[in-house]
Amino acid sequence: MGSGGVRHLAAARLAEVALPEFGMPAAEPQIPTAVYLARLDRLRERAAERGYDRVVVYADREHSANLAYLTGFDPRFEEAVLVLGPDDEPAILVGNECFGLAGAAPVPLRRHLHQDLSLPGQPRDRSRPLGEILAAEGVRPGASVGVVGWKQLSDPAAIDVPAFVVDELRRLVGPLGTVESATGLLIDAADGLRVVNEVEQLAAFEYAACQTSQGVRRLLFGLEPGMSEREAVRLLQWTGAPLSCHLMLTAGERAAVGLLSPGDRRIARGDPFTVAFGIWGALNCRAGFVVEDAAELPAEIRDYVDRLVGPYVTAVAEWYAALHVGQTGGVLHEIVHRRLGDPFFGVSLNPGHQIHLDEWVNSPVRPGSTVELRSGMALQVDVIPATGGRYFTTNIEDGVALADEALRRQLAAAYPAAWARIGARRDFMRDALGIDLHPDVLPLSNIPAYLPPYLLRPDRAMTLA
Repeated sequence: MGSGGVRHLAAARLAEVALPEFGMPAAEPQIPTAVYLARLDRLRERAAERGYDRVVVYADREHSANLAYLTGFDPRFEEAVLVLGPDDEPAILVGNECFGLAGAAPVPLRRHLHQDLSLPGQPRDRSRPLGEILAAEGVRPGASVGVVGWKQLSDPAAIDVPAFVVDELRRLVGPLGTVESATGLLIDAADGLRVVNEVEQLAAFEYAACQTSQGVRRLLFGLEPGMSEREAVRLLQWTGAPLSCHLMLTAGERAAVGLLSPGDRRIARGDPFTVAFGIWGALNCRAGFVVEDAAELPAEIRDYVDRLVGPYVTAVAEWYAALHVGQTGGVLHEIVHRRLGDPFFGVSLNPGHQIHLDEWVNSPVRPGSTVELRSGMALQVDVIPATGGRYFTTNIEDGVALADEALRRQLAAAYPAAWARIGARRDFMRDALGIDLHPDVLPLSNIPAYLPPYLLRPDRAMTLA
């Protein structure tokens, strides 16, 4: 399947490219209970290594990925707090509306109703004080408690969890105890538990990527001038899977902002256009102009493909070709900034990051990073130019996984249909796009590296072949 490398080093060019139908999964792979239990055990082991008596995991609607990873439960409407000790089943503190939902988690959770986690104005007359519950769960004077929020901050004493939780923990452990951030146990870019995935999780991510990428594919091939932004977004056919970010689709002047949601504006010929669709485990983005060719662009940007899109795709192709288990994040960063370092391109964020249930877990891709990519990592090819001018932007954002030979064999045996789709995507990228991937690289998108810059000609895409 190739050792990796870009076959032609000339700049990417625009050509007619036949995008195959790679197929769709028949059903969503489920994460077995045994996998959740193993995750909890691994967290207990790491907590013991750090000397923690208890680990406390906070979650709310937007920041639920750590809790969902560990238990299969994510709070709706309200917050939740998990307390994990070395021996007992985990305890979960939930509000009025999630008490029943937590009982349906795939792992046994000892539930405590704590109504201060409920929405404002709801009843608060049936639950014990927070300190009393936490003390009963082993948060005692002199204890060492690791708190998992959702960010790693430079100071371990800085904890991104509401003060009413952190203050109570610190009061309970007293001056001889410790309460500090332990978020890195789960999201550290090098070895956090969530940045290295089991085969079951990778299969679930491939399923998610099929949903989002097939939706963006329908949009690319179905977009027509005169549609409203809301009509266009229906082409994505979101089916209700939990979103990893809000749906983004804009055309015209608003497209320059990038992160806005669709509105009622009618899409016109000549408009800049951007779309991003993400559900748990996957995200796909594309951007370009609502035209058939360069002749429809303003005269001063008719070199859009040559000036922006071609160099961009060539850089991304080299990024792809450099991927393999053991590669460092610093090398990936250097590739993009060597090719796109001119301020014109406006690339400022990390050119690539880890993805999970949340759209951005962490990133090993930064200047001088010695973090080595590992088998089981899922990565987002996320290189976004921001020219800040009439050239607008371009975007080819998709997800990939890294898998060594052993993990590839495991995936092929357990999920043969997904494995066949992955192989077909690799062949397409090599033969049609000129990007020869290392065997470790598993493309998860049904539009793998496929970028039509002129959106009314979706059959013409950028290629190095």
